[in-house]
Order: sequence, then structure tokens, then C-alpha cells
Amino acid sequence: MARPRAEPAPISQRDAAMIDRYLAMLAAERGAARNTLLAYRNDLKDAASVLGNLADADRAGLGGLGEGWANLSPATLARKSSALRGFFGFLEAESIRSDNPSDALPRPSLRRPLPKILSHQDVDAIFGVIAERIAGAHPSPLDLRLAALIELLYGSGLRASELVSLPLRSLSADRPFLILRGKGGRERLVPISDRARAAVAAWRPHVPEESQWLFPSGKSHLSRVRLFQLVRALAAQAGIDPARVSPHVLRHAFATHLLEGGADLRALQAMLGHADIATTQIYTHVDAGRLVALVNARHPLVDLKRRDA
Repeated sequence: MARPRAEPAPISQRDAAMIDRYLAMLAAERGAARNTLLAYRNDLKDAASVLGNLADADRAGLGGLGEGWANLSPATLARKSSALRGFFGFLEAESIRSDNPSDALPRPSLRRPLPKILSHQDVDAIFGVIAERIAGAHPSPLDLRLAALIELLYGSGLRASELVSLPLRSLSADRPFLILRGKGGRERLVPISDRARAAVAAWRPHVPEESQWLFPSGKSHLSRVRLFQLVRALAAQAGIDPARVSPHVLRHAFATHLLEGGADLRALQAMLGHADIATTQIYTHVDAGRLVALVNARHPLVDLKRRDA
């Protein structure tokens, strides 16, 4: 049984006020997501309880704090370092401190993991199973729901949380897009394929009119856990190792296959809702040969060379 997390020691009023000001800045100026703010608050309060006076900490104190993080995972270490570096950078920028001692903190190097990839054949197999399940004159409502879920996952690249919580009237038969509020409260326009809209239209009559959600379940909407289970069961039926498939992998497949088809990286960034294009760039690894060929074929200097020839 997991041991409960020990309560940190109380922190000073000054530290509490500085932490509040820093997090308010992150929320207002940088649109930081709620989960990020909560994690940073915990990290900063933990550091303050250890050091006793975080806002006035020196390099020696921060160095000792970093040494105490030796057994943390690289991701947790990176987050804690980021929270404190940002905090001391804020204090310096606001002239609360004249120096920034955060260079004494560890700098873990994190390599962004490459996404799991589904081939076009894998995707064809998944949709082949769905086609068989809804082929009859009176397909099961659950099969129609599954078809709508998968079409939206692969056809629009929605996050699992965005998909399961779609409002009932978020999609319209005469509007080939929807507007989503994603991570950090950022809004984006998501194109909806004709196939996805047709699948939703087939499922829609089975949703109670009083429902708030497009995919209701009990008193709320379908859970992400249940969506995960449905996707893995579908993969197994299609002859694909279920460990290779998840809702997020289908989102990756959407991005990868669009990029292979010549999609613009900036357009892909907008559709996926990535705040930083560096996040979108992880997909460029999947078809480096095609990108090299694209440069060789389309670069303006290539056309100039041909004209000279």
C-alpha cells in the first residue's frame, strides 16, 4: 500500500505571496494550464518548506535542494527545476531580487519520445472491422458510437479528453469544423472530415435529447478509461497488438499521415492545438526521406538551376 504524502512544513507569508504572484503571472501572461499551475505550486511550496525562506534562498541552498532530488525521475526533476528557475527569473524581472541563484539547480536533459506509429495498413484494418460491424441493416448503437469515436480520433486528431467531453451540439451537419478549448484554455478550429460527420450523424439519433454530451455515459460523459478500453479491444479484433494502440496513438497517426501527405507543419500545429511548434516537429522523423525529396524537388534554387540548364 502506498504511503501517504507527508505534509510539508508551513511556509512564510512572504513566500506564499511571492508564489501567488508568480503563478498569477503564468496564468495571465503565458496561459499556463491549471494542472501546470497546481504542480508548480506544490513544487514551490515543497521547496519553501525545506529551505525555510525560498524567496531569499542563495545558490548554496538551491544546490543542496537539487542534491535531494537525486532519486527523482527525469521528468519530475525537470518540472521542479523549471518551476524554480521560472520563479527566480520572475523575482529578478520584478526587481524583488538583484540576482538569480537558480543556475545552482540541476539541468536534466530530456529527450522528447518519438510517437508510436500506426501504418496505413493498420488503420485500414481498424476501419475494416468497424465497417463490418455497422454493415447490417440495423447496426448496434454501440457500434455506431464506436464508429463515430474512431472517425473523430483519426479524422480530426482530437485528444481523448476533448473527444469524450464534446457537447451534444458541438458538431453540425452543415459545418465542417468545430471550435475547441484545449490545453491552457487555448481555442482552436478543428476541421471535421465528411466521414466523421457522417458517422456522428448516424450515432446522433441514439443520444437522448436532454443529454449535455455527444457521448453520454451515466450522469456524465464517456470516460477516457472506457475509450482506451474500446480502442484496444478494436485493435485486437483487427489483428493488431493492443499494446501498440491507444486513443493518443490514433491522434499520432492522424498527424503522421497528414504530414506524409504533404500537410504544412504550421497548419498541423494549429489542428493539434500545440502551443509550441517544437512539439509538432516530432512528427517530421517519420518520413525524413520524403522531406529531403520535397526540398530537392521544390526548393526555389532547384527551379533556378533548371532554368539555367
